[in-house]
Amino acid sequence: MTVTATNGATGPTVQTGAPVVGFSGVSKSYGAVRAVADVSLELHPGETVALLGPNGAGKSTALDLLLGLKNADGGSVRVFGRTPAQAIAEGRVGAMLQSGGLMEEVTVRELVGLACELHPRAYPVDQVLAAAGIADIGSRMVNKLSGGQEQRVRFALATAGANDLIVLDEPTVGMDVSARQAFWATMRGQVEEGRTVLFATHYLEEADAIADRVLVLHQGRLIADGTAAEIKARAGARRITFDLEGAIDEAALRALPHLVGLEITGPTVRIRSDDADATTHAVYGLGLYPRNLEVAGLGLEQAFLAITDAATAANAYPAGAGGDEAGKR
Repeated sequence: MTVTATNGATGPTVQTGAPVVGFSGVSKSYGAVRAVADVSLELHPGETVALLGPNGAGKSTALDLLLGLKNADGGSVRVFGRTPAQAIAEGRVGAMLQSGGLMEEVTVRELVGLACELHPRAYPVDQVLAAAGIADIGSRMVNKLSGGQEQRVRFALATAGANDLIVLDEPTVGMDVSARQAFWATMRGQVEEGRTVLFATHYLEEADAIADRVLVLHQGRLIADGTAAEIKARAGARRITFDLEGAIDEAALRALPHLVGLEITGPTVRIRSDDADATTHAVYGLGLYPRNLEVAGLGLEQAFLAITDAATAANAYPAGAGGDEAGKR
């Protein structure tokens, strides 16, 4: 299906049901460090997908492979059924990456204008500047921008034309709350037009609020793939929070049954448990009198920690796996 945008640019050209991205048994190593280990997944038209993982999980390497910036050691990467380089040359992929600098001796408008000139299916410069929220700084030199403004310029470069897939690496770093809200409103508009958005982030509240689907990488492997609700349910734990008066016996709390995680901040105790009823009963059994007791399901951040902690504790993967940054240095 081809959609023609109102500005005259050609919109998404996607076949319903056909994968936008396909990883099939993809692996990538940097010497002894295996950054991506046998990853298989598909992305589909109109999805908003969050890519999560602790530092060194393999996120940056996975994005580099998707964008053709690195070649896989094994397996295959396909974008719209073609190689990443072919899909990018056709103007089907836009990317906003943390790595790499911006041209400095030009104005914002000149830089964005260059991106538009080079894009096979470009939008008008004024439209791109307005969509990125930087129309008012078009005459400013790039080297005079704040961190948040630089991020919005990177976003403008990634959306200079009618891409079918938009890849974002930590897109809202340095943005204030209002800028983040405006950014995601723009991205929702992109998805409503049929585009696919893949974003890596450390802001798990954004993933919870924005993503239709969440991928979790850990030590180079894909350990979870589902909706945010499914990821939370998979964690199989609940959160118990309460306050204690006086000295806290951490050792006694760590001996509680069904404990998955424990955090103590001042008088406040936060517990992750896979049987909240049994754990709460045992707290009273210690002779403690918890105040402000709350028992709730895990948020995405707590579920993410529970899943990755469990994977680490199980020692499921070879020592030395993962490590984006180690492999790049």
